[in-house]
Amino acid sequence: MSTSPEQPGPEPKPRPSSAVDGDGLGPADRIAPTWTEPVARRISRPFGGRLGRHAQVGRQWFWTPLRVVLLLAVLVLAAAWLFKAPCQVTRDTGSGPQLDWSGNKQYTAMCYTDIIPRYGMGDLAPDNAFPYKTSWVENAGTPAQHVRYMEYPVVTGLFQWVDARVADGWRTLAAFGWLPSGNTTVLYFNITTFWLAAAWLTTVWALVMLCRRRVWDAALAAVSPLVFVHAFTNFDALATAFATTGLLAWARRRPVLAGVLIGLGGAAKLYPLFFLGPLLVLCLRSGRWHDGVRTLLATAMTWLVVNVPILVLFPAGWSEFFRLNNQRPADPDSLYNALMYFTGWSGFDGPLGANQVPVVLNAVSLGLFLLLCAGIGWLGLAAPKRPRLAQLCFLVVAAFLLTNKVWSPQYSLWLVPLAVLAVPRWRLLLGWMAVDAAVWAPRMYYYLGTGNKGLPEGWFLGAVVIRDIMVVAVCVVVVREVLHPAEDKVRLALALPSPRFAEPVDDPLGGPLDGAPDRVALPGPAAFSRVRAAVSRRMST
Repeated sequence: MSTSPEQPGPEPKPRPSSAVDGDGLGPADRIAPTWTEPVARRISRPFGGRLGRHAQVGRQWFWTPLRVVLLLAVLVLAAAWLFKAPCQVTRDTGSGPQLDWSGNKQYTAMCYTDIIPRYGMGDLAPDNAFPYKTSWVENAGTPAQHVRYMEYPVVTGLFQWVDARVADGWRTLAAFGWLPSGNTTVLYFNITTFWLAAAWLTTVWALVMLCRRRVWDAALAAVSPLVFVHAFTNFDALATAFATTGLLAWARRRPVLAGVLIGLGGAAKLYPLFFLGPLLVLCLRSGRWHDGVRTLLATAMTWLVVNVPILVLFPAGWSEFFRLNNQRPADPDSLYNALMYFTGWSGFDGPLGANQVPVVLNAVSLGLFLLLCAGIGWLGLAAPKRPRLAQLCFLVVAAFLLTNKVWSPQYSLWLVPLAVLAVPRWRLLLGWMAVDAAVWAPRMYYYLGTGNKGLPEGWFLGAVVIRDIMVVAVCVVVVREVLHPAEDKVRLALALPSPRFAEPVDDPLGGPLDGAPDRVALPGPAAFSRVRAAVSRRMST
């Protein structure tokens, strides 16, 4: 492959060719990242530099961009599994191999995962207990005593239960010598991580399909440091798979399927339901309500079909997720807790007793989120050009995380696919993801405790504040590109001539709204600027 000089100059153009890879894209259909992204250009130097003017593109029959990106994702997922491996080490005891978490290994090795302690709890005990039906007593004999149930939404809870039963079945077959034996908790972890890895690969596949001409942007999600650290910290990859494939279904003009997938995602984690707000705002601006309403109804019906049977049969178990979220105080990783620590403030509700609800904090958190959602809705209706769906979805999910009283570390995975679609600026996104992933180290050593040579709380909260500043910075860039569409790299890529995408594309995720004229628009920043200019001229005369 020939390479072009490193000196600044006009960007090389791909040589015309009729060859097309297995992803359906020819050489003139793709944006080469080594031409447009300084980070990609630097990474390419050890391998011969950026793509040359006369490079043969689109001739590889097997290593298409999709397969390369999926391979990168597999390698990172394998590294993520190895990162959690120290927490799977067992030691022999009189009752068989047991997990060895002695010496706070889960913190010192930074391999902690919520998946391992989940097995064997009251709702996943190896006696074929059914989650949401089975309860157990937590903190028995103390003022904090409470009856507990499965604390996850229905899809995630049933996913855990099925994996636990598979692990029990493996153990039974191993007792007959038909399968290798091992600690059942470790078996449960590995069965669960297999399906979580499949869910993340599904997320990456959908991203490749959505990135269209900027197909290599999906590699940012494949190699994300957040995936390395948090792919197997909890079960959130399930929700990202449903959410991203839901966006893909909408982009392919299948609104009912989009609603079904978003509804399933909302039954796994609530955040995919936040996509409905941006989608309806854009439907309002374009005047095309029909498909948006179909998606909304399909989402609601799917969520109800999944949840209503559990709600009717086991109402106490079904409501546990909402009860816990209502009663939780500000978590260590929230901005509210950081504010209390650095200012000495006692919080909105003051010191809370056992099982006491932080009523004011809940109201403030919800109020701030709704206020930001209203601002994002105004932005969607008042921007000079109708924003892309991914831009508004990213802003809404980021607003939820920043204003919520809980930001569990794995929640950052929610933002990864949305950020890649909303603002594919490699240096910005890699910087944010690296900072966010690095928060895991002070978090683990803060949990270790200063008595065990851990970090003081201030170090951890300082890292949390830096992470939040980085997320705000990404949001600022997204808002700027919404207000100045000429700076939007995705729209610039769509404007380039392409044999495959001969028809103009307004938004890769636009689906039924793509190319629709604006029918409803509010006064925006440009209109306000014109009014101020007119007033200034009038006053000067």
